[in-house]
Amino acid sequence: MENARKISRIFNSKPVLEGAGVTLKRAFGFSQLPLFDPFLLLDDFRSSDPQEYLKGFLWHPHRGIETITYVLDGYVEHADSMGNRGIIAAGEVQWMSAGSGIIHEEMPFGNKDGRIEGFQLWANLPGSQKMTPPCYRSIAAAQIPFLQLENGVAIRIVSGRIGAVEGPASGIAIDPEYLDVTLPPDTTWTHPINAARKAFAYVIAGKGIFNPENDTEDLHCLKIKSAPFIENDTLLLFSDGERITVATKKEPVRFLLVSGNPLNEPVAWNGPIVMNSREELQKAFEEFRNGTFVKKTN
Repeated sequence: MENARKISRIFNSKPVLEGAGVTLKRAFGFSQLPLFDPFLLLDDFRSSDPQEYLKGFLWHPHRGIETITYVLDGYVEHADSMGNRGIIAAGEVQWMSAGSGIIHEEMPFGNKDGRIEGFQLWANLPGSQKMTPPCYRSIAAAQIPFLQLENGVAIRIVSGRIGAVEGPASGIAIDPEYLDVTLPPDTTWTHPINAARKAFAYVIAGKGIFNPENDTEDLHCLKIKSAPFIENDTLLLFSDGERITVATKKEPVRFLLVSGNPLNEPVAWNGPIVMNSREELQKAFEEFRNGTFVKKTN
C-alpha cells in the first residue's frame, strides 16, 4: 500500500564506553544527525556483567535536551543539583527535561543475579524551551497503561495514544509516542503513525518482519543478513508514510516503537549539551566552568 512506511535505514547497536567506565550499546547518536530529528541518541544498557555498569555516570551537566530512561530490570539511583534523589526501578520511566541546566549522576545496579536492562533516549528541545527550568516526570510501572489486544499483542504506552488509552508522559513539545510492543508467534500488527512524524523501532528480543511490503531484495541492499527477519539489537528508521506493519512467524518479537514531530532546527552538540548555535554551546560550557550553569530561578 502506498501509505505504508518502509525501512529506509538500518543500524546495529555498537559497544561504546561512557560515564566513569560503563560499557553499553549505542543504537544511534551524534554521527546520525539529523536523520532522527527530534531524537538525538538511544543507548541500550542491558548487561549481566556488573563490571560493565557499576562505575556509573558520575556528576555531569545537561542543557537543552530531555533524557528518557526506561528500566526493565535492576534499578538506577539518581541525584541532581536541585537536591532531588530517587530510584528508577524495574518497569519505571524517568522523563527528565534538562532545560536551562541540571547537573546529575546516575548509578545503575543489577537485580539479585547481577543483571540490568534498560534504555536511555535523548530527545531534543526546541530553541524556545532550551532555557526553561528543568523538571522531571517520574513514572511508576503501575502508571504505564498495558494493553492486551485480541490477537495477543501486548503494548505498554509510555507516551502517545492507542484508541482511548493515553500514556502518562504528555504535554511534551515534540508530542512523542513511546511504545513497548510484544507480538506473539504467527501474529500481524498494524499501527498508524502520523505522516509528519519521524519514526523508528529498536528490536530488544526475538525477531520479526517489519513492513512486509519491503522486498527481500531491498532488505539485502540494506545489509539485513537475516532478511526478512529483524533481530535483537537492531534499529530501523522508517520512511515517510502513515502506518507500519509487523509480523512474526514461529518466534515472538519485542521492540520499542518511537516517533515524534521533527523540530527542523539547527543543532550544536557537544557531549551532554545540545543547543542551536555554537555561541550558545560555548556559553553553556563557560557557565559550567565558572559555576553559573545551574540557574538560581530553577
